[in-house]
Amino acid sequence: MERRSPNRHTRRSGGGVPPGSVAELGEALAGRGYIADSGLATALYLALRLERPLFLEGEAGVGKTELAKTTAAILGVPLIRLQCYEGIDIAQAAYEWNYARQMLAIRMAESRGASLAEADLFAPDFLLRRPLLTAVETSHPGSRPVLLLDEVDRSDEEFEAYLLEVLSDFQITIPEVGPIRAEAPPVVILTSNRTREVHDALKRRCLYHWIPYPDYERELEIVRERVPQAAARLAAEATRFAQELREMDLFKRPGVSETLDWTTALAALGRTALDEKVVDRTLGALLKYRDDLDTVRGERAGAILVRVTATPA
Repeated sequence: MERRSPNRHTRRSGGGVPPGSVAELGEALAGRGYIADSGLATALYLALRLERPLFLEGEAGVGKTELAKTTAAILGVPLIRLQCYEGIDIAQAAYEWNYARQMLAIRMAESRGASLAEADLFAPDFLLRRPLLTAVETSHPGSRPVLLLDEVDRSDEEFEAYLLEVLSDFQITIPEVGPIRAEAPPVVILTSNRTREVHDALKRRCLYHWIPYPDYERELEIVRERVPQAAARLAAEATRFAQELREMDLFKRPGVSETLDWTTALAALGRTALDEKVVDRTLGALLKYRDDLDTVRGERAGAILVRVTATPA
């Protein structure tokens, strides 16, 4: 038995119409503060037009999750986020039965001298809808929510196998109810920090794009867009400093998000440029591991600072 989305979920939250070209999409992203290169804008445009999932890989902090949030904002549709983790299963990701409500229904029926058939107890009204089922049920041709499967590399292979049905047919099969299929495919964005390799079968169902660390000019553009309160010299020096740290052998190199956090913190301190004291005191906004802090602080930070401040803003 195949069941389409119930009528109570037909309300639309936005137009859901993607921009008409790659250039328009890039402008729409920039208008929301997300600076995307032409490759990323093209991958997202094709995913929207072809109604294919988009698989984004890259180091942590390069803007994978933020792209999904921005896409939902551009389309004017809900963002449905599933944060993946080791051990995640169907109950957390798709659905589970509301056992407390089922027991209450049984007791109410008994109080009336009646009984409930199994089909009545395992009806859709007793479902607790998790992100996957919510996305499938609420996706319609004019309003396709953005389903973000965040850090899918942290889940296990069994969960990946379950995702194959969702991404192949955009349906979820509930044994007691039957298949529930989306009227239109939701916009699906999967992210991975590559803590492990995701199976090829899952990637084959997606368009793929690797998001690298941006070059200096693009990262500075991002910093100026997202931290407009920072002085021009401070933004330039903080961006160069982060760029140099990525050339070092660190346990966790800073991502763009850390550059933004650091620049925001420096601006909040009223700084308009970098110096040794402020770098030493605020480096924890840029590096998040003690070993990395110990490696950078002192002579290395001083040497980087000399090169960074010697270049005109």
